[in-house]
Amino acid sequence: MNPPAPPDSPFTAPLPGAARDVAVFGEAMTLFIAGEPGPLERVETFHRRMAGAEINVAVGLARLGLRVGWASRLGDDSLGRYLLAELQKEGVDCGKVQSDAGQRTGFQFKGRVDDGSDPPVEYHRKGSAASLMGPDDVDAAWLQATRHLHATGVFAAISATSLAAAHRSLDVARAAGRSISFDPNLRPTLWSSTDTMRTEINRLAAKAHAVLPGLAEGQLLTGHAAPDAIARFYRDAGARLVVIKLGAEGAYYDDADAGTGHVAGFPVAKVVDTVGAGDGFAVGVVSALLEGRSVPDAVRRGSWIGARQVQVPGDSEGLPTRAELQAAGL
Repeated sequence: MNPPAPPDSPFTAPLPGAARDVAVFGEAMTLFIAGEPGPLERVETFHRRMAGAEINVAVGLARLGLRVGWASRLGDDSLGRYLLAELQKEGVDCGKVQSDAGQRTGFQFKGRVDDGSDPPVEYHRKGSAASLMGPDDVDAAWLQATRHLHATGVFAAISATSLAAAHRSLDVARAAGRSISFDPNLRPTLWSSTDTMRTEINRLAAKAHAVLPGLAEGQLLTGHAAPDAIARFYRDAGARLVVIKLGAEGAYYDDADAGTGHVAGFPVAKVVDTVGAGDGFAVGVVSALLEGRSVPDAVRRGSWIGARQVQVPGDSEGLPTRAELQAAGL
């Protein structure tokens, strides 16, 4: 049995009377998944689902019994009403979600592949309601009543105002002594340049207690090739914990208290869809840390959920319930 997290860990700091365990800011999109493989323009049937890095994490944490609040904007349209109903059904608190008349909800099409490769995705999000969010959408009192903030680089990338809102949310949480996790979740096409993306993502990461990049992301963001060097870059920038996702090889971690180590990946019979695997990983790590589990245990849980997620076609279908997590001994 691995030792529990140290009592002074920011993730286990008590917050008497907290209104929620985790807050996320970000865009939700309606996802249309192709019913059969092939070019999107030839697909006749699509299945409707939810998409968005932050809401994938929100749904995953809510399924594990955590109290999760999501702050965003949706268009007052059929797509927005669908997303709001689905997230409420999952148990996510949507009290900080605005439905804007005259604005539209973003959506995307995702192809289906049968060879384990990344599926083709077409985004239709430019000018969406969520992209209009700014610093004034960050309710400081609401965030201060939350134990933990999970942030990603996606929300920061969709517009200049959402980037300012992302910085504001991390600044408020940090000033209030709340724990913060950050997944770079790079979307290069949303940024004006690679240099701008690198600068802004690393500025956000420097405000987080835990940073969770994939290996390729870490290499692009830091200029280092090896997991230990990438982790040291973010530890030197101020992170207490850095976990480098290594795909099938598991993950490498560097923690202020637990030191460094490697957790092996879980076997996968067949990769169906890689989208959402990193979000599932974040669900595992964040939930375990907030429960006071050790870093190796948290990384192991993240690896297991990530492995589940790549075996299903949707962005969140592989995220487990608490009962499924307990059955797996995690």
